[in-house]
Amino acid sequence: MPGGRLTEHDRRQIADGLAEGLGYAEIARQLGRPTSTVSREVIRNGGPSRYHPGRAHRATEQRARRHRDRGAAPENTRAAGDPALNEFMTRFTAQIANAGVPRTAAAALAHLYTTDSGSLTAAELAQQLRVSPATISSAVRMLEDQGLIQRERDARSRRDRYVVDENIWIHATLVSARQVADLAEVVRRGAEIFGAGTPASDRAQHTSRFLDFVGRDMIESVERWRKFLDQQPD
Repeated sequence: MPGGRLTEHDRRQIADGLAEGLGYAEIARQLGRPTSTVSREVIRNGGPSRYHPGRAHRATEQRARRHRDRGAAPENTRAAGDPALNEFMTRFTAQIANAGVPRTAAAALAHLYTTDSGSLTAAELAQQLRVSPATISSAVRMLEDQGLIQRERDARSRRDRYVVDENIWIHATLVSARQVADLAEVVRRGAEIFGAGTPASDRAQHTSRFLDFVGRDMIESVERWRKFLDQQPD
């Protein structure tokens, strides 16, 4: 059913679609799922070039087991009376906001990041940030779209929990790389429309080449980091 958990068969279809060069929207249409469900699934499991349905399914099951073991008890961030923590939270939130994330979304990410579990419900976030549920809904949607958090269903409370892990910056980098590649493609099309030899076309071609270079470098950086981790002793 749309919106339900992806099955292993769904994941095989996603892998087949990626192998055929289909976009997220087309794969989602074939599955009868939202495009965001497919894009999040691929991004959180290595990106288009590294997605493997079996590994993705096992990783999802492992995350579900961790959440069952952890339970659904509300978790607050660390002691609010700690001056050092307060200073860190203020600076961390401000730095995330300076990177272009709206202030409430930045604060939500900072609160998630400083929990031991890396997991909070929307109600817990609203309580800690002292904002309305509607405000939290907009904030977490933006963070999901950027690959910075993941939404998982709590089997006990039947509430959505928002989760961060040690790979959030990898997810975010892959999302950014996809956005840069999409922008490069649009600009490249503009160069064709402007006409070869025109200043606008030359500018667009230069920009598209730069964006392609940056996008590839972002993906290669993630690959180099993963290889580095693989070489580290357990």
